[in-house]
Amino acid sequence: MKYYLVAGEPSGDLHGSNLMKSLKGVDPAAEFRFWGGDLMASVGGTLVRHYRDTAVMGVWDVITHLGKIRSNFALCRKDIKEYRPDALILIDYPGFNLPMAEWAHSLGIKVLYYISPKVWASKEYRIKKMRVCIDRLYSIMPFEPEYFDRHGLKNVFYCGNPVMDAVAQRANASETKEDFKRRNGLTDKPIIALLPGSRESELKYNLPEMMRLPQEMPEFQFVIAGAPSFKPSDYDKYVKGCENSVKVLFGETYGLVSAAEAAVVTSGTATLETAVLNCPQIVMYLMWGGGFSDWVAHIFIKVPYISLVNLILGREAVSELFQKKYSYARLVTELKELSSDTPRRARMICDYDDLRSKVGGSGCSHRAAEDMYRFINRGE
Repeated sequence: MKYYLVAGEPSGDLHGSNLMKSLKGVDPAAEFRFWGGDLMASVGGTLVRHYRDTAVMGVWDVITHLGKIRSNFALCRKDIKEYRPDALILIDYPGFNLPMAEWAHSLGIKVLYYISPKVWASKEYRIKKMRVCIDRLYSIMPFEPEYFDRHGLKNVFYCGNPVMDAVAQRANASETKEDFKRRNGLTDKPIIALLPGSRESELKYNLPEMMRLPQEMPEFQFVIAGAPSFKPSDYDKYVKGCENSVKVLFGETYGLVSAAEAAVVTSGTATLETAVLNCPQIVMYLMWGGGFSDWVAHIFIKVPYISLVNLILGREAVSELFQKKYSYARLVTELKELSSDTPRRARMICDYDDLRSKVGGSGCSHRAAEDMYRFINRGE
């Protein structure tokens, strides 16, 4: 069968690539055309547009790139029409993918949505559109099926979380901390991992605060997980003056987190990945606007936590230093506590065990692919 996939971010590229591999396993005749990145391209098929050329984040970015957005919509619609896929598979990225789902549904194209929009956190009004234009929704959070059922969205399949697949399939999974340091030219000092995000605004507001830590904790070496959406030079202005104590590594995020004593992580999928890899963490998230944006966020964000770890567990297992809750002094105090043998660190590791039992094991992409293949062939 012919599949058309749309992913607009690095995480979508990763999970999309694993889904494509699984689809090839259940459908040997699978053909792919897609919007995504290098990982999806490595599986095979035709890459139409790279996520680097489509990423638009935040209200101001949307306003200033309206022409680019309209052009991308037009190109995607035209390409789907010409390709005539058996199914359109949309991966997260709701700002682009929900309007695309509505358009495709109007033409009678089967729409499968993998990694459902987080409408339980904000923009709940989107559920009305989702009920109409999505033929099959693939949920990755254990609390989502009950939530969607309450809101009248019935055709939902919980497949587990794709993070479990990505972690299980990571390279160099069996190497020791010492092996990781040696392979990446690091010193013998224990590591603190810094995961400042994959968006320019996340670097701008979070990384300068993280760069205060090396001077405060000279007994550690600090390593930044370079995001695939950036180049090494994008980090230069932040690392300047700290080159002897800070290193940026690309393509090594899972290995880095596994080798680290603790991590400072911006909110998002990275919080779940860090927990699954058993690395104690502090979640910090700063953005423009200070107190004003904090006030706006509390109006529009309808969940009590910003990290996936706490959302899944239903309690504050990891500290969330979000906007007005952030202070540098608290960051330092908690990081020192988590990076040594303390009761706080031990409790967090126990909480991670509970988290993994709730999320389930690997196999998410395979379960989703099997269901997709059956669903399309049923002709529903």
